[in-house]
Amino acid sequence: MKVDLSLYVLVDPAQADDRALAEIAALAVRGGATLIQLRNKTGTTRELVEQACAIKEALAGTGVPLLVNDRVDVALAASADGVHLGRDDLDARVARRLLGPKAIIGSTVRSDADVTALAPGAIDYACIGGVFATKSKDNPDPPIGVDGFSRLARLTRERAPQMPVGAIAGIDEKNTADVIGAGADGIAVVSAVISARDPEAEARKLRRIVDAAKAQRGAAV
Repeated sequence: MKVDLSLYVLVDPAQADDRALAEIAALAVRGGATLIQLRNKTGTTRELVEQACAIKEALAGTGVPLLVNDRVDVALAASADGVHLGRDDLDARVARRLLGPKAIIGSTVRSDADVTALAPGAIDYACIGGVFATKSKDNPDPPIGVDGFSRLARLTRERAPQMPVGAIAGIDEKNTADVIGAGADGIAVVSAVISARDPEAEARKLRRIVDAAKAQRGAAV
């Protein structure tokens, strides 16, 4: 399935300042977000399902998919559009069997080994990072920087030429153009949007930067 990674917004209660995740997601989409992910590392299964259902309802009619981080069971229970899987999560091939051919499944790429482990037939997109330092998640690996992103993006495309790749971690309006120029099809952001005073305005600002940088690179917007 073709996935638009232009502006991929992760909504995480740890970064939301007690604001409703569904409302933040809806505002982000109004501002131009093309993909939403629920990321909640500490909530109970019931809490995650309730949050996912609320976000799914808030996105109804927008055409923007909702993915759930890590949890295939939550995605199934909430009728989400797919999942994003890390290196320690369920194998992508198993997730594909459980979720079916129409689901969107993404994977995190942090190293050459992650590129080798990709399952192109089961994965629809890859997020490469962490590109920059971030406070929104504990990353055991040091930031790879723009050059590291560019190299891993090239390796990923060699393995899966049609797979869109996004840049993640520490992305904001100051460095968005840099990662798009380095080959990213889009950016994945957390605090840059959901911690903003006006998530819609911040999403709109980032989307404009993404689209302008892609146009300058000659990529499809």
